[in-house]
Amino acid sequence: METKLSTKEQFAIGLMLFALFFGAGNMIFPPALGQAAGENVWIAVAGFLITGVGLPLLAVSAIARTGSDLQTLASRAHPLFGIIFTIVMYLAIGPLFAIPRTGTVSYEIGITPFLSEELKSSNMPLAVYTIVYFALNLWLSINPSKLVDRIGKLLTPLLLAGLFVLITKSIVTPMGEFQAPTDAYAQSPFFKGFIDGYLTMDTIAALVFGIIVINSIKDKGVSNNKAISRICIRAGIIAVAGLAFIYVSLAYMGASSPEAIGYKDNGGAIVTAAAYHLFGTAGNVILGAIITLACLTTSVGLLSSCASYFSKLTPSISYKTYAIIMSVFSTAIANVGLTNLIKISVPVLIVIYPLAIVLVALSFLHEKFNGRSEVYSGALLATGIVSIFDGLNNAGIDVNNVLIIFGKFLPFFSHGIGWLVPAIIGAIAGWIVSKIRGAKSETAINKVS
Repeated sequence: METKLSTKEQFAIGLMLFALFFGAGNMIFPPALGQAAGENVWIAVAGFLITGVGLPLLAVSAIARTGSDLQTLASRAHPLFGIIFTIVMYLAIGPLFAIPRTGTVSYEIGITPFLSEELKSSNMPLAVYTIVYFALNLWLSINPSKLVDRIGKLLTPLLLAGLFVLITKSIVTPMGEFQAPTDAYAQSPFFKGFIDGYLTMDTIAALVFGIIVINSIKDKGVSNNKAISRICIRAGIIAVAGLAFIYVSLAYMGASSPEAIGYKDNGGAIVTAAAYHLFGTAGNVILGAIITLACLTTSVGLLSSCASYFSKLTPSISYKTYAIIMSVFSTAIANVGLTNLIKISVPVLIVIYPLAIVLVALSFLHEKFNGRSEVYSGALLATGIVSIFDGLNNAGIDVNNVLIIFGKFLPFFSHGIGWLVPAIIGAIAGWIVSKIRGAKSETAINKVS
């Protein structure tokens, strides 16, 4: 008899997914958007929610529909691409960049404000903190079957409680009026918000976290693929609904903050100053707890996902061994410093993010073109050409001549989504090639007959 999950159990899985998504980046980007967008904040937030909430939900749904993992989805283009793309994705949002960054961000926002100037200039506090942080991260990740209980039922409520206190205070006692929009938010707030939603990187994370949700459902005795897919999508809806509420609230906090705290260079500085303005020193304590929990829940999910994937790829090395290796490696990388980590990671993410979006989009049209691999290959190849040059440009490599050509011929290039039309053209070209190949194969079969 097929096991069914109660509403309470499904809600716990949704809370787990929300906590896995909600990292430090999700906490600091919306306030920065709000402060810069000012009076245009709601238009900008609308664009932000499409890429910061809508796309992650589609990504979770895509994994749920396949009933498997990212590699299975990516292999629809080609098995070799499936392996290479998946490895790059896991390394990028795993031990190379995202996992170490959670430790560094939680240290800088949650711990640094309470240190003396002498300790701030020393490397020792960061080293000690990251050792403790990743040891706890490893303990939470070492048994994946406990993730729902440890995150969905324990850490998430604590995280939400801290956020609720901070957000409620900012709404009940507003810090000031919305100001005039700045920079790109004055000309095209919707598209600027749309691109800013990329910064959460949750579409990529959703492709990775999807398998955690599927396994959590299976661990509770559900084996029917359609039931797993339905529960997975419901969990995704719960998670993104929570994200949407938090994003809108934090954007409001940022938009109402300039009169009280002035304009800040980044979202972390905005949230820190706002917390102090609203609660004094207690505000920094609340914020530190929120950031630490947000980073921890995300890093636990990333570590568990990465260790699960690589242990499956190389069965001779166990999940536990990979978890330990990645925790130690992440501890070392975290001590490189946040600025260097971001500088290195951004070009890589700029290359792979559009590919992830196109892959998710095609997964929903899979039946329409009969899953022809040429359609996937054509769309991903065209997308990759544009995104690779964008990545090279962000890495400081001179590719201006190519970018000038892109700017002249590619619609939306100036808005940061120049890959969109090439992806569509590539998909159409791939479909035409598949039809030609199919016709030739049919002719060859008829001749043999």
